[in-house]
Amino acid sequence: EVQLVESGGGLVQPGGSLRLSCAASGFTFSTNAMSWVRQAPGKGLEWVSTINSGYSRSYADAVTGRFTISRDNAKNTLYLRMKSLKPEDTAVYYCTNEGGGRGQGTKVTVSS
Repeated sequence: EVQLVESGGGLVQPGGSLRLSCAASGFTFSTNAMSWVRQAPGKGLEWVSTINSGYSRSYADAVTGRFTISRDNAKNTLYLRMKSLKPEDTAVYYCTNEGGGRGQGTKVTVSS
């Protein structure tokens, strides 16, 4: 059974930083491209970033230069380091695998 467990969200002031983690199990993590998506209040899912099995990374324009995706295959864990956070980054963040599995999400609120 695929399990994806996100953590690391919270309340942060504009300009602040957070690091999200996603612990994966139930599939071969190292060979899967992994992504972060987010859902802002009242809006649909938005793709944020992807890292493939070869460590190639891609980012949505809205987060380029501020977010960094990474993975630790030895720990079956995906990360998203976020800096210079803006109120518009407020959302529930989910990690996903190639099969479309998704965790319960971790909430990020950027507010003063």
